[in-house]
Order: sequence, then structure tokens, then C-alpha cells
Amino acid sequence: MSLPDPLRQFLASVHPYDSLAEDDLTALAAACTAHVFAPGQEVFALDGEVPGLYIIERGEVEITDETGVQLSILGPRNSFGERALLREEAASRTATALQETRLIIVPAATFFALIDAQPHVARFFDRRRPPRNDAKNLATMPVAQLMTANPATCAPDTPIRDAAARMHAGRISSLCVTQADRFEGIVTIRDMNGRVVADGLDASGPVSGIMTAAPLTLDPTALVTDVLHLMVERRIGHIPIVDAGKLVGIVTQTDLTRAQAMSSADLVGRVARAESAAAMARATAEIPALLAQLVEAGNRHDVVTRLITDIADTATRRLLALAEAELGPPPVPYLWLACGSQGRQEQTGVSDQDNCLVLADTATDAQMPYFSALAKSVCDGLDTCGYFHCPGDMMATNPRWCQPLKVWRGYFEGWIAKPNPEAQMLASVMFDLRPIGGDSTLFEDLQRDTLARAARNSIFRAHMVSNALKHHPPLGLLRGLATIRSGEHRSRLDLKHNGVVPVVDLGRIYALQGQLSPVNTRARLEAATAQGSISRTGGADLLDAYDLIADLRLHHQAAQARAGETPTNYLDPAQLSDFERSHLRDAFVVVKTMQAAVGSGKGALG
Repeated sequence: MSLPDPLRQFLASVHPYDSLAEDDLTALAAACTAHVFAPGQEVFALDGEVPGLYIIERGEVEITDETGVQLSILGPRNSFGERALLREEAASRTATALQETRLIIVPAATFFALIDAQPHVARFFDRRRPPRNDAKNLATMPVAQLMTANPATCAPDTPIRDAAARMHAGRISSLCVTQADRFEGIVTIRDMNGRVVADGLDASGPVSGIMTAAPLTLDPTALVTDVLHLMVERRIGHIPIVDAGKLVGIVTQTDLTRAQAMSSADLVGRVARAESAAAMARATAEIPALLAQLVEAGNRHDVVTRLITDIADTATRRLLALAEAELGPPPVPYLWLACGSQGRQEQTGVSDQDNCLVLADTATDAQMPYFSALAKSVCDGLDTCGYFHCPGDMMATNPRWCQPLKVWRGYFEGWIAKPNPEAQMLASVMFDLRPIGGDSTLFEDLQRDTLARAARNSIFRAHMVSNALKHHPPLGLLRGLATIRSGEHRSRLDLKHNGVVPVVDLGRIYALQGQLSPVNTRARLEAATAQGSISRTGGADLLDAYDLIADLRLHHQAAQARAGETPTNYLDPAQLSDFERSHLRDAFVVVKTMQAAVGSGKGALG
């Protein structure tokens, strides 16, 4: 039955149709039909034909995969069926009404015409982010992505001598001159040399006497190509970025050179050649800028975090080499391993250090001071480089985590045999171990034997599942997002502990149950899906959800880095568009559903 007027009113309240023009909304409503389904009635079945997009006006619909595992429960204003339509395949899941449910059906032809004609609707149904600018093609980047935000400034009446001292102390080549938040001009080293030194002006005079007043500027929407052309044409090396009369940034020739040269390989090379931790720190200090560049180039989160982690791995190996050069060759073979985000190759712009040492079983008590000194040298060096000491002391400097192989075997055997809360916590960390430097053969048998032992112990696995479910996706009532209620980060989402970590925990559980060797979370999910630990559709949904959450986290950190802020994991959901909030919540629903499946023993190996 066709109900254009009531449907039009309903569709006007549903995103993304709420932004359609009046005529387009009327035409969409006229093409739709409404159907009522009884409790328990199938809307469509596995491998069946999906005639169009379904939008729930009232009621609830359960979506299950090919094994019968529940993927989600959808309520009013949710839609489903688009996956089969966009992939042009039979339904890979089953939809069933849980109560009397009224569904609006957008015919397939209408749906495709709509996404072809309305880009914002197409974006809503395509969770993949559009490709960003090629990192090597800087000319096409918006200047806001390259500029130095919050540049150094001074007032017009600042003495020239004081301005010169500030430039020297800050190792910068210019100062922007502002007055009451208004941009007035710029003074550069060239001005100092040409107008003060060469012309003999009094250095106690005001900087306004030598500055370039009302210089050429660009706004934040300009492209880097505009900067290049302006610099070449006017033979200038500094372009202030001004928005509505207010200074928001500056681009210099140094910025352009650094951006063109910056890459993960460049930082790896500089770290590998460094002669001290302090020299390494000058390179690792550029990681936030590299993170922003990699994100803006359209790289997926697992590519970005792998490249960022490579720098930490290189720093660790270089620090080990410097420590051995100082302490002498090690008395017995050893292996330095990383756990946590470095172990999983998932480091972002916010990382502490988690590491340990495995020593050959021939190590004696008399030889332990050597490895204590080695651990201190490396851990302190990593701290200098910005990989801060672990608050929980999960580091090789802790004697507990600097032990012969036989002791480590005992640790894992004990954790698996008696999975008390401390054992669960420690096992969660240590199951993410990855060799970084030293004799890797010390880990091969340990990892294989431990995975086999864990897979055989159903009680241990049950405790690990329980521990993994302690981190909850931030889902609120009425399709809202649950933000932090108090404290410094009030009204924000924790994209690490409530976003990424629940998926990391699920990946670890799948790896333990399936004896899978990958440590990286995405690799674990892919391996578990291939193995059958997760259903094909459940695995695809979980990967999509993880990608969306992890990508959003990196984009948030990249935006903070571009603004000159320290990257964090805390996001104000008010900064998100309706599109982003809707899909982010959908992603959290998928994670919660997979947690429920693991908790009930479904969707995983027994």
C-alpha cells in the first residue's frame, strides 16, 4: 500500500533523508511501500532476494548470520538490506521481526537512483572513507593540513632586540605581529639583517618599524600549490595564514621541505643512525606530524599504526645496540619483546612502553646485573623518546619481567592453571608479545606451547572471556552514545578503552581459542574468520566496525596534532556529523553483539 504523505513525514525525521529537498523527499515517499510483519515472521531469509532497503518505522528486527548467531537488534529509524543491495548478492543474513513491526521498503531501483543523485546519501551507505590526497602530492593538500598552527607572535611595540632574542631562543625565522587578535604584519631574519644590521637602525626601537605591514596572506582553505606559487613568484619564504583578520597559522619554506622529506622511512633512518637517546628523541618528536600526514593521505588505520610502530621498534633495537656498546657483549643470548600496542603493531600518537626480557636458561645470578643495566638503559632511552615508562611497571626493568626462558614457561603455565584476576590481567598483556631484538628462537616454542596449553584449558578460556568483556562499548539509551560522566574528560568518548580495546580483547580471545599466532588485532580477526572461529558475516561486520572506530580515533589524533595539541583518545561526540555518529553507534552495536556471542559460547570455537 502506498502512503506518500505519512511516509514523507516519517522520512523527514530519518537521517540521511532529513536533508533532502522538498521535491526529492516527496518523490521518495511516493515510491515507497509500507508492510507490517507479525512477531517471528521472516522479513527475508538467508540466500533470499532482497527487494529493496528496509527502514523500521516501529517495532524490532533481529539480524542473524548464516550460523544463527545474532548480529544485531534494530529498532525504529534503523535500516537494513543495503549490504546485499550494494554488493549485488543474495542475503548473507536473516532478518526476523521480534514483535509486530512496520517496515518501509525503498525499492532497489529507487535506492540506487537516490545514491546516484544524492552524494550525502551515498556517503551514508558507504562506510569506507573516501581516498585522501596522495601524501607525495603536497600541492593538492589544503594549506590548513600543512601550516604551523599558533605561530609565535609579538606586539607592534615590542623592542627589536627582544624580538630578535625570541627568534633566536625559539630557533624560528619569523615572528607574526598582532594587536588585539588582529594580524598586523610579519618580521623575519631577513628584516633583522637588512633593516637593523645593514642600515644601522636602533635595536631598541619597536618591531613595527622594520616589519612588513599587511603582507601577502592566504586563508586556511587555500591549497599548498597556492603557497608554492606565491613563494616562487614573490620570492618570499613565509606565508601567514589568516582567517577573517585573525592569524591562525603560518607556512614557511622549512615547512614545505620538511613535509616533502617526512616519511616513516626518513624517521626510521634517523633513529637507526642516532648516537644517543636525545638524538633519537628529536626524530620521534615528529611522530605526531607524521601521523597527521599519513592519515590525511588516506591510509587505513592498520597501515598507519604499523608504520608508527616500526619507528618504536627501530628505536628499541638502536638502544639495545648502544647499551651493548657500553656494557659489552651479553653473557648469554637474550630476546627483547614488546607487548601492549607496540607488540600488536598498533601504536598511535599516544603510547607508553610495555616490554620484557627472556634470557637463555644458562643465565646465572651473577649475570643478572648485566641485563638489569641493559633494561634500564633501553627503558630510560625509550622514555626520553616519548615512549613513557609503563604506569603498571610492565617493563624489563622490573626483575619479574627479566627472567630465563624456564621461568617464563612457569609464568604461563601458572596463569593458565590458576586463572585468578591477576593471572587474567597478566595473560592479557603477555599474550600480545612480539620479538623486537635478540635471539628470536627463545620465543618460538614458548608461543606455540602456550597457545596449545591455553586452547586445551576450557576454564582458563572462560576466565579470559570474562576478563575480555569488562570493557563495554559506550552505548546509551535511545540510540545515544554514553559519554564519560565526570572528571577531566566529562562528556567525551574514550575511543581507546571503550572503542578499540573491546575489539582488541575479542581478537585475543579468538587467537587463544584457535591457537592463532598473529598478534595484530586485525590480523587476528581475519585469521579467526578464515578459520571459522567467527562466521563469515560476523567477521566482516566486526572488521568493518573495528576499522571505523580505529580510523575515527586516528583522525581525531591527527586533527589534534595539526592544531599543535597533544594527541589523546578522548573525543567530544558533538564534533561528529550525524553520519559519523550514526555509523559509530552501529559499529559499537556490532562490537557489543560479538561480545555477547563470545560470552554465550556462540560464534567461537568451543
